[in-house]
Amino acid sequence: MEVPTRRKPVIYCVCLFFIVNFFLQISDAFYLPGSYMHTYSTGDHIYAKVNSLTSIETELPYSYYSLPYCKPLGGIKKSAENLGELLRGDQIDNSPYLFSMNVNHSIYLCTTPPLSEVEVKLLKQRTRDLYQVNMILDNLPVMRFANQNGIKIQWTGFPVGYTAPDGSADYIINHLKFKVLVHEYEGNGVEIIGTGEEGMGVISEADKKKVSGYEIVGFQVIPCSIKRDPEVMTKLHMYDIISSSDCPAELDKYQPIKEQERVAFTYEVDFVKSDIRWPSRWDAYLKMEGSRVHWFSILNSLMVIFFLAGIVFVIFLRTVRRDLTRYEELDKEAQAQMNEELSGWKLVVGDVFREPEGSKLLCVMVGDGVQILGMAAVTIVFAALGFMSPASRGMLLTGMIILYLFLGIAAGYVSVRLWRTLKGTSEGWRSVSWSSACFFPGIAFIILTTLNFLLWGSKSTGAIPIYLYFELFFLWFCISVPLTLIGGFMGTKAQQIDYPVRTNQIPREIPARKYPSWLLVLGAGTLPFGTLFIELFFILSSIWLGRFYYVFGFLLVVLLLLVIVCAEVSVVLTYMHLCVEDWRWWWKSFFASGSVALYVFLYSINYLVFDLQSLSGPVSAILYLGYSLLMAIAIMLSTGTIGFLMSFYFVHYLFSSVKID
Repeated sequence: MEVPTRRKPVIYCVCLFFIVNFFLQISDAFYLPGSYMHTYSTGDHIYAKVNSLTSIETELPYSYYSLPYCKPLGGIKKSAENLGELLRGDQIDNSPYLFSMNVNHSIYLCTTPPLSEVEVKLLKQRTRDLYQVNMILDNLPVMRFANQNGIKIQWTGFPVGYTAPDGSADYIINHLKFKVLVHEYEGNGVEIIGTGEEGMGVISEADKKKVSGYEIVGFQVIPCSIKRDPEVMTKLHMYDIISSSDCPAELDKYQPIKEQERVAFTYEVDFVKSDIRWPSRWDAYLKMEGSRVHWFSILNSLMVIFFLAGIVFVIFLRTVRRDLTRYEELDKEAQAQMNEELSGWKLVVGDVFREPEGSKLLCVMVGDGVQILGMAAVTIVFAALGFMSPASRGMLLTGMIILYLFLGIAAGYVSVRLWRTLKGTSEGWRSVSWSSACFFPGIAFIILTTLNFLLWGSKSTGAIPIYLYFELFFLWFCISVPLTLIGGFMGTKAQQIDYPVRTNQIPREIPARKYPSWLLVLGAGTLPFGTLFIELFFILSSIWLGRFYYVFGFLLVVLLLLVIVCAEVSVVLTYMHLCVEDWRWWWKSFFASGSVALYVFLYSINYLVFDLQSLSGPVSAILYLGYSLLMAIAIMLSTGTIGFLMSFYFVHYLFSSVKID
């Protein structure tokens, strides 16, 4: 008998589930998010890769081969890069640095032609701007250690060069002492499943003998500057063996950056066996610093939540419920007499659901807020579960963009349904859907295009290529916009939210107040900001100081606390406005929690002034402020949406309990 068509997908899913479950049960498997294990035999060749040069001084990435470094024999070949890597400014190329597994040696690479005036100027500029060379071996970034004031500090990458303490001369790093940590792997009954940049892969029983060998679990470097005799070095060929060298202590033995100087590049490799296992090799990069500060932030947020919860508890159980109980126990004549003596929120019953000014913009902003909030929540949950490992560069940003595109359906649905609630009709829903699809992306496009012109002018790899612009436009108009329109159409078919009370034809006059109500609204943003600002410091440090951020578990908790605080703050502020007979609560409930974005942007400026003092040049400052503004707008839309939706539910519930003839 033929299976009905509607049931086929269900049957396929069930069969796929049992097949996957069967293979997982017959193996002792473990999951490594974001990586795929490679094993090497002794003598196997491994080439290192190089990423863009980066600096915390300028925040402008540049190509590795923009400086006069040695090039591979087969020419420069770019690695395939995902959307997130391109937007981050990563440019991963092959390099001439060749490693042979478990073979310790010192190798000559090349000697440059005499340095020209332009090359010397560029090398000096990159050196003084503290640019770092980012090298990758088996998907591990190179790491170096430095001592500052007796404290051992860990860095990723190594500097382009050194500047003398008196600033009189600059020296190029031309000798690298690599230390590669390896772990011997025997392939005994273990299967590996990975989802890294190399794709998915499973090591089966038949391949166990093939994978037995050595895993790379650490990649460290000691950078040196050594002045060598160019006449001797030019007689050598690439990959010739040379004698090992120690890093000199005297400046006169360093390789200076001068015109007509010929720089010889060399390196040496030392393979060291390690007890570090493959799943733990990223632990050195992801060491969680300041865990006590994270816990303090969470405890501080909990205190704010309990304080606000107490206020909400008093509002609901003592004030609102008491008034409603008294009101319902009266007969109709007594209710009519009481209505004449009422004060506070009960007097605005005929105006509380009056359509606000700029209702279309409110619908659009709430819809976009739902889209951004959904993207952030899902991304943080997946990252906290380990599905977005830093081993997969650009995965986090790529995942956020994909989620944002597909959550356009939620933005269209929410904005159109709110539009129907305010207008009482579906007329004009297409315009609302189009506006939702273009509002925040349009703002992001304007900001990013402006910043991109600055990056183009600086010839930075951080500039978005023209073809990527067309790809982003394709994703925007071929995925996000249609899904938003579909969501809007679904919103027209959803059940309309009916108001519990009728709206009077003539608006009620709002009593004069001693101070503007917007002051209270702006001040309310300090409470959500108190929940957020400590974690915000770590996020800004990871973005602008080149540190890894991987405490997404803490970030998930902070997000949950932020949602609760935003909801409570908005409800309290809405109730306070209604009590003084101010029925214009719509926008105020949005900005009561959304005003946290103002404090986020001000804190970003504070971080720029006091924590990024080394940031040099107006271009770098404009880039920082542009990205900070975009982040603040996204936070305003998402937190404002939380406050508005909670206030709408509160007001609807409050006035649905009042009996009005």
